[in-house]
Amino acid sequence: MTVLYDGDRPADPRPAAVAVGVFDGLHRGHQAVLATVRTRARERGLVPAVVTFDPPPAVVLAPERAPRRLQTLAQRLEGLATLGIERVRVVTFSHDLAHEGADAFVGRVLVGEVHAAAVVVGEDFRFGRDREGDLARLAAAGARSGFVAEGLSIVGEGGRFSSTAVRRALDAGDVAEAARVLGRPFTLRGRVAPGDARGRELGFATANLGLDPLQQLPADGVYAALARVAPAEWRAAAVSVGTRPQYYEDGARLVEAHVLDFAGDLYGAEVDLAFLARLRDQAVFADEAALAGRIALDVAATRSLAGGATAERAELLRWDVGQRR
Repeated sequence: MTVLYDGDRPADPRPAAVAVGVFDGLHRGHQAVLATVRTRARERGLVPAVVTFDPPPAVVLAPERAPRRLQTLAQRLEGLATLGIERVRVVTFSHDLAHEGADAFVGRVLVGEVHAAAVVVGEDFRFGRDREGDLARLAAAGARSGFVAEGLSIVGEGGRFSSTAVRRALDAGDVAEAARVLGRPFTLRGRVAPGDARGRELGFATANLGLDPLQQLPADGVYAALARVAPAEWRAAAVSVGTRPQYYEDGARLVEAHVLDFAGDLYGAEVDLAFLARLRDQAVFADEAALAGRIALDVAATRSLAGGATAERAELLRWDVGQRR
């Protein structure tokens, strides 16, 4: 997959079928848009492409109200490649870009850089200065510039597939509902940082993930998950999200993973955590012995749900097949 950033010169002149949006989470609604892009590309001999934005516009325009991110940019790009996209233009969103007119954006990016011959967006897509551009304006610009614009309704079982629906589920600790909307488990990515070794003292060493402050987390609690500890190695992990109330009245929110049957050193490593099921709330126990006993039960539940070394559970991490084909 070719990725173009600001200032990169497009080297491939072939026309493209293009989806435009932030695509945070790459949920099943996004996947439907991308499936249509791939279909249009096959029908017309085009390159399947995406124009996306980083940071998301809300982070620049209304940081105090900006939603938490579901993915890092690297995760988003990996997902786009997995879903069959061959060309991505990552547009750096800024106040200057926010003042660019809709028609100017179409000419500069969609036509000039990505070589759009077909454009697919959600039916409520808005773009350009003061959100002046909508599907009708995009279609009119396409008629002038030689591309066809298409809007899709993104509705799934039980309601509209959306990044907001995923965040709502995660805020409630409902990782199963988040996975239903996403088409795969919600997955955090972070770099392992040193902790205070309390887990090791209890007999359950943990990897403490350093995360972007804007990263969306599941509600505080204990979860069964899969941990990617090497490029192609996933293992079961019992994960605590929260403030460690056993030790602190007002601690920082942390994500700590005990990776089952793993004796390696993860300090400094980038780790993915794919959340499978919520096991329980955070709690305060009578003493550390009681806490260790409860963690042992969490580990046993995790092993039952996720397995040990988890090659046999790899299908859980695939993008929803029904949305890919």
